[in-house]
Amino acid sequence: MADSLSSLADLKSATPDAVAEAPHYVQKLDKYGRAYATGKRKNAVARVWIKPGSGKVTVNDRTMDVYFARPVLRMILQQPLVIAQRSTQYDVIVSVAGGGLSGQAGAVRHGLAKALTHFEPLLRPALKREGFLTRDSRVVERKKYGKKKARRSFQFSKR
Repeated sequence: MADSLSSLADLKSATPDAVAEAPHYVQKLDKYGRAYATGKRKNAVARVWIKPGSGKVTVNDRTMDVYFARPVLRMILQQPLVIAQRSTQYDVIVSVAGGGLSGQAGAVRHGLAKALTHFEPLLRPALKREGFLTRDSRVVERKKYGKKKARRSFQFSKR
């Protein structure tokens, strides 16, 4: 702003272009018409591509049912698609590495939500409200010297 506002009367007469506008999100696709995003959770990193299709989910060249055998992990993975009501509209291709299965499922969920916002920017408020666009920053605490684990001390003995 070139001139500073010193009173409420000045604010009332200020032009709308002086007021900051909300950010405008645009669709981000590659040359094949896919949206790409990276999701992270604990030590797991998931690279997620989505494209229009029949709803097939492939994780590390295997079907989702084979890779994530537990129903809870499959449910975690499907959450962004269910919230956006797009379960059968996109094919999802995932490459995930690092961590355990639970961390990998969380990483895929994070990446899938980000990829959905790249494909359809209007889905961003619904996914953000559910917390799927926020990276869960909790990681394992490191072991400290003089301790048995991160916080656990050795057992005390009087003699």
